[in-house]
Amino acid sequence: MKRIIIISIIFALPLLISSCGIYKPYLRPETKTDKLFGETVETTDTTTIASLKWEQVFTDSDLQRLIRNGLGNNVDLRIAHLRITQAETSLKSARLSYFPAVSFNPQGNLNSFDGSDVAKTYQLPVAASWELDIFGKVTNVKHQKKAALEQSKAYQQTVRTQLIANIANSYYTLLMLDKQLEITLQTSVLWEKNVNVMRALKQAGQTTEAAIAQADANKRSADASVINLRRQITEVENALCVTLGETPRAIERGKFEEQVLPETLSIGIPLQLLSNRPDVQSAEAALMQAYYATNEARSYFYPSITLSGNIGWTNSGGGGISNPGAILWQVIGNLSQPIFNKGVNKARLDMAKVQQEEAKLNFQQTLLNAGSEVNNALAQCQSTKEKVSLYDQQVTLLKSAVHNTQLLMQHGNTTSYLEVLTSQQTLLQAQLNQISNRFDAIQGVITLYRALGGGRN
Repeated sequence: MKRIIIISIIFALPLLISSCGIYKPYLRPETKTDKLFGETVETTDTTTIASLKWEQVFTDSDLQRLIRNGLGNNVDLRIAHLRITQAETSLKSARLSYFPAVSFNPQGNLNSFDGSDVAKTYQLPVAASWELDIFGKVTNVKHQKKAALEQSKAYQQTVRTQLIANIANSYYTLLMLDKQLEITLQTSVLWEKNVNVMRALKQAGQTTEAAIAQADANKRSADASVINLRRQITEVENALCVTLGETPRAIERGKFEEQVLPETLSIGIPLQLLSNRPDVQSAEAALMQAYYATNEARSYFYPSITLSGNIGWTNSGGGGISNPGAILWQVIGNLSQPIFNKGVNKARLDMAKVQQEEAKLNFQQTLLNAGSEVNNALAQCQSTKEKVSLYDQQVTLLKSAVHNTQLLMQHGNTTSYLEVLTSQQTLLQAQLNQISNRFDAIQGVITLYRALGGGRN
């Protein structure tokens, strides 16, 4: 057996030296992260909001309870966990490929000729085979499985961060709709009073039936908006329950005006996206798999060396199982070198190279998309911040305008009912816009937190 091993190694040594390239470990391709967040966004501070735990970002106790329920019950997250288990099993199988394969195949026969005594024979063979991983085929497969495991873990983190963001967005959407419903209900009550005032003015001859009809129509429009808002609230609650893995129910929640989110939005440096963004990590893990798949494809051009052996017992000499007649053994060294296989190996390598290049481009595009998401979230946060004072001033001015036009009309001034109705409608829309802008500001923080990779374990 020693001679067989020596001969196999001597024969394979030149090929081994020429095949060192298939052992090269994966190296990340040159990745440009300069100005990834945009030309106008420059930062050298590595502090980032993504390093905060989600409980530190979302401090509302009702929201925290919902997120915990979602992390425990969400179907997509549970599926992602199962994928990790599958990848771990696959990696374990790949690691076992380094060990010999052992089989046991006992045989027994009963023979009798012309009524003679029955002859009993048996064999108890044990066979083992071991492929020497000189050219890296097994090693590269193992690295592929390891990268697949990392990709599965990154996918789970992607689902987790997206889940937290989705639950938070749905929760704050409910709070926004609650506030809009509150404003619309208050407006409906005020407009009902306005209709009654119009009727009193008509009796005094200070307005017309047309003015009453227009005021009543406005009030009914507000009532219709109330119905629509309640429907939207139910739909968002149902969608949130699906995300939580629950049946439809009412969602306990706080008040829109009580919400507090971090005011300091540190974004860190673009290079941190490579370690913080799970989708970027997943894309790079896919690139690693493709790289080692290419190495594996190269290994098919080199010979495979297999050592196999058999040992067993037989009673062919007439002994029993406890006293076997003979011990059989055999050791074989096998070397198989591909010479012509209809271009299969070359086609396999060409395909692997193409898939590796595709994975590389996908990795680069994923990183670009991540930078764009950060820039968009920053722009959203900045624009909503700039509009806060504008909407506050607009609502204040319109409240004054509504009050003044109502007084002027009630005192018989030249102000028409159309001016009153217009100012009321404009005020309602401004109040709703004010609420929407506040929601956009909250949504911007959520998006930025997720875009930077926040919410990971």
